[in-house]
Amino acid sequence: MGTDQAVGDEPVSRIERKRGRRIQEILTAAAELFGERGYAAVSLEDVAERLDVTKGSLYYYFASKDALGTAAIETLGNEWTSRLENLPAARAGSPADRLRALLREHTTIAVREYPAALGLFLVPREWPQDQKERIKELRGRHDGLFRRVVEEGVATGEFRVTDVGTVLQCMHASMSQAPVWCEGLGGPALDEAIDRLADTLMMLVGQEP
Repeated sequence: MGTDQAVGDEPVSRIERKRGRRIQEILTAAAELFGERGYAAVSLEDVAERLDVTKGSLYYYFASKDALGTAAIETLGNEWTSRLENLPAARAGSPADRLRALLREHTTIAVREYPAALGLFLVPREWPQDQKERIKELRGRHDGLFRRVVEEGVATGEFRVTDVGTVLQCMHASMSQAPVWCEGLGGPALDEAIDRLADTLMMLVGQEP
């Protein structure tokens, strides 16, 4: 039997796609809840309620809350940073062009796709040790992407900063609040708000709007 042959009346590939979509729905809901309430305050029952499914159905995909939390961290952290790493506008041009592209894309993802889940990475001390260490690793990879561009701009004289680490902390703290500041906005108004934030953050490296 080939890999795309039917199981019952449904091709294996279709079953796999449905399973993949279901897992993504679970991970998204879990990430939102962990971001909103913190790891300790969320149970599998909470995730099941958010999805309007039974707790037992979650065990079909994840053996425990820890397993679900780890998967949410890995999936969201890797996807978010990979999208920034592969952003064409962030891979060519001057440091200023690339940094602004990163700032704008990061904020856009946070505001449009993961407004609550962003908090999942902001307070790692609340997580069990294994997940805490992984969050720190993923944050380091993400931070490094911005740090390299800022350091390049400083080295070439394009950027003027008080301190690279302080600038990066201010940028990330501001972007983490973007979903709150942009709540209720849509269409051109949301795009304008994201642009204004990117322009404001570029001032931290001495770039006027």
